[in-house]
Amino acid sequence: MFGNIAHLIPASRMAQDPPKDVPPPTPVNFPRCYPQAHDNDQGRDQAAEGTASVRPPKPLTSVLQGILRPAEINVSHLEALGVHVIPDSALRDLIPDPAVIPDFGSWLALSPDAAHATNDSTRAKLNTGNLSPGCEVYLERRRELSIPNEAAYRAVRRVPPPKGQSQARLGNSYEFFRHLELFSTFWDDTSKPAPSPQAKNDGPENGEKDNAGPAGPNSKDGQGSENGDAAAQVALISRTGSGHQMPAEYRQNMIAAFIKLVAYDYGCNVSQPRVEPRLYLTSTASSGMPKQPRSSYFSSGCTFVFRTPTTREAARAGLVEGPLVAVSARHSTFFPPARRAPSAPQPPSSSPSSSPPSTAAAPAIPGTDKESTLDLARELVAALITAQHRAREGHTEKRIGEGAWWATKRRWGGGTGGPIGREVEMQAGTDETIGDKDEPPPSSPPHSQVTDVSALPQPSASRPIAASPWGAASYAAAAASAGGASSAASKSTKRIKKSGNLPMYDNYRMVRPPSTTWDKKTKYLAIGKVPGADYDDIFVISALFHHISVVRIRVPDRLLAVLQGEAPDTIQDEKDGKLKRSWGGLEVRRSPWYDFFKVDDRIAAMHVIWSMMAYLMREQTSAPEPSVHGEQGDVEMANAQRLRRLTDM
Repeated sequence: MFGNIAHLIPASRMAQDPPKDVPPPTPVNFPRCYPQAHDNDQGRDQAAEGTASVRPPKPLTSVLQGILRPAEINVSHLEALGVHVIPDSALRDLIPDPAVIPDFGSWLALSPDAAHATNDSTRAKLNTGNLSPGCEVYLERRRELSIPNEAAYRAVRRVPPPKGQSQARLGNSYEFFRHLELFSTFWDDTSKPAPSPQAKNDGPENGEKDNAGPAGPNSKDGQGSENGDAAAQVALISRTGSGHQMPAEYRQNMIAAFIKLVAYDYGCNVSQPRVEPRLYLTSTASSGMPKQPRSSYFSSGCTFVFRTPTTREAARAGLVEGPLVAVSARHSTFFPPARRAPSAPQPPSSSPSSSPPSTAAAPAIPGTDKESTLDLARELVAALITAQHRAREGHTEKRIGEGAWWATKRRWGGGTGGPIGREVEMQAGTDETIGDKDEPPPSSPPHSQVTDVSALPQPSASRPIAASPWGAASYAAAAASAGGASSAASKSTKRIKKSGNLPMYDNYRMVRPPSTTWDKKTKYLAIGKVPGADYDDIFVISALFHHISVVRIRVPDRLLAVLQGEAPDTIQDEKDGKLKRSWGGLEVRRSPWYDFFKVDDRIAAMHVIWSMMAYLMREQTSAPEPSVHGEQGDVEMANAQRLRRLTDM
């Protein structure tokens, strides 16, 4: 009954002062590991003359399998892969086919009526049969991302807007701003101007704190109310912690919400993998000991962007297709600051770890610290995992350990084995023959301490003895060994309770291969791959601090075969006799880092993701030209005859 008088109660004024005892902000220093593979010699300079005496390099799988801890990763592992990083790549250099990049400038110049009239002409056909989003969707997403942070936070928190302003309509970007608002409690909003040192020193010390209201005594021409509104907006969100204290799921949720703004209109979505993403490595049989190929893996915490099936039944069943893109949100926050080179111009170095020349007067020297190297390695692992998943198209799973002796024969030499874990404790109070064989036999207690059998607790009538997990035998054994005190008898009574870990022990006794590494609800497809190409362009959406960057890694098919132990990793050059990588190298192109707090940066990041999705989801109508030379021509003709027979049927 008091609901009608709520408008009569004045709203409490938000505190304008930041909280006390706030930890210092976490510095934002990006990783700067830019290995440069200028040649194809695996980073191992070898003499051209006397090739017979040249020592063969260590296989790539052996180099990678020698990594036991992440701290052991260094630049030599990146050189073995032939990593060549090109930082701050432009959009036209990042997308393999610049023709699919929309003309965002012309779309922005359209009025709402003109955008509605030309929307159909800006939509391209996708590989799903649907149409891509047009200029209308782009202008809507741009308008939503252009909302100031404070106005969006008010809409998220349902705080009334300032006088004379309307509430911001977030639309599809509500989830993004909701997670960005959580970021603001751990990171300083970089869209706001940095406070001047004079403002920090003045104010509270000079007594200006009391005159900070909207109608201060020194206000002129309404400037006091404007300053009060600005102060209230600043006080809406205050940082209370440091960036390294932020929970890891905050960054993962925000990057997923930002990607969905574009990917959902292309029929894709960000999904958590049901099976742990692992990069599998298999050494070749000629690698030495052991004789059998050694299999190992590197796990990753990345997620993927999958394509949603077009049929409603498959979508409801949770089936996905792909993956298209890997999403790597890393939570490392401590990177050393960039070192500055001398002001004098330096000639470009040809060393593998040198960075491309910069036009700045004091260019930053790329660091070779372990943190930056490890961060780049995590991005490469996510890209190689995505490449392995996309290469599964048209293949069936070969489970690890299938047909191996350790997955088919029983343990303990074929015996049934004995009790393990809690089973030993459960049988210790009832079976005198089971226990530690080295433990001396217990001495018999004095006659005065022997408890009469009639003094033992009798079974309850409501719970028969047969219902006990050990039956009547346990009770008879307890009655026969009634030589302990009453406390020992109660302790034995607790031991015979059935443990909930027995199914775990039963699973351990089962001899079978490891669980499947393929997701049964994922249809592995290399969506967006160039038909007939011997490489696959893998995109990784990388996130650090409150920034986002898109990385494109060109992964050769030969490298995947080398990692699986199906192909040699070196070939000999016919000209100079040097050993070359059989896969060539690993080209990595990285976009600039975009700040989520800044409007211009997140719009530029949307342009990159929009162009990336347009390239991956493009319709590929042109088939690869059939080869007429060698064995490939025969294979193409055989496929054509098989398709002709299927058509006739």
